[in-house]
Amino acid sequence: MANERLRGAILASGLTVEQIAVQLGVSARTVERWVEAKGERRPYQRFQYALAQLLQCDLSKIWPGEQTTSATTEAGRAELVTVYPHRAGVPKELWTSLYAEATTHFDLVVYSGFWLSEDPMFFRLIREKAQAGVPVRLMLGDPDSVCVAQRGQDEGIGAAMASKIRNALANYAPLFGVPGVEFRLHATTLYNSLYRADNDMLVNGHVYGVGAYLAPVLHLSQVPGGELFSTYEASIERIWESARTIKSPALESEAA
Repeated sequence: MANERLRGAILASGLTVEQIAVQLGVSARTVERWVEAKGERRPYQRFQYALAQLLQCDLSKIWPGEQTTSATTEAGRAELVTVYPHRAGVPKELWTSLYAEATTHFDLVVYSGFWLSEDPMFFRLIREKAQAGVPVRLMLGDPDSVCVAQRGQDEGIGAAMASKIRNALANYAPLFGVPGVEFRLHATTLYNSLYRADNDMLVNGHVYGVGAYLAPVLHLSQVPGGELFSTYEASIERIWESARTIKSPALESEAA
């Protein structure tokens, strides 16, 4: 059965299927399938929101049962615990207190995160959580990748960014081989450094020309119906899947 609500919204908008397809970056046939198959074929969530905005109607009116845009927005506000103007202003104890509560997820996604690699408390938490059966996933930037070189230029520190990663890996040397602790190197363009402990996350933005320690940090806590936390959560998983596992900080010997 066709989605007559969607068909009506398209007609009311005055847009053609072809125009909508161009705006969303999909084929006209894909848009037609969304209209033709009610409930059986829905766009990915990002297309649902983009389409609702394009047609100037609420998401729940096109696909009954979907959470309204206003409800999603309110849930997103609830997920935002607080905002820190600079990472340097985040209470030092917050980083370790969040990870100390982790029981299912202990994720770190950075380029270097050098400052944490020098923190004895962070090391202790990694060992304790891994021993307790919590998978510890540490994702650092590949120092030989183009994205790391670009980030170094963006921050105005050039090759020092790659050096910071290598130094952080050297600091982490005692943790390589610890059961439950896995290191991976990624070659992605990070728009944020992500620090996840179960349903809490600190999101440190990356700002052009500014070091991460001077960039804003969002403290998020996942709530039902919210999509802010899950957006960053999905990014962590994509980075994890694309990154390569390393068994030691001696990258040159691994490549040999």
